[in-house]
Amino acid sequence: MRDNKQTSTFSKITKFVVWMMLILTVGSVVLTAIMSVM
Repeated sequence: MRDNKQTSTFSKITKFVVWMMLILTVGSVVLTAIMSVM
């Protein structure tokens, strides 16, 4: 039971980190595009 909870928590953390990385990447691309247009 404890192992399952730890694995689920770890998977949630990894998913959160992956989403954060994707958001940061998209945000940086959008910012660079806006700056180039400006």
